[in-house]
Amino acid sequence: MPNQPKTPISRFRIDADEWQAFGEAVPQDTDRSAVLRDFVAWYLRRPGARMPKRPDTSERAASSEEKTA
Repeated sequence: MPNQPKTPISRFRIDADEWQAFGEAVPQDTDRSAVLRDFVAWYLRRPGARMPKRPDTSERAASSEEKTA
């Protein structure tokens, strides 16, 4: 099939608030799926895999303060 992705869609359950906060914490130039794939590769100790960089907590605090203001 010409438009079939090379990897299947995988699903898991997560609280909606956690998923939203995770999406807000992921850098603008990437997506949640990329971060999750990097984490899984690191967790499985794949050669060359690195733990995804976590966001700076001060950036997250500033972002949440802007939303409540």
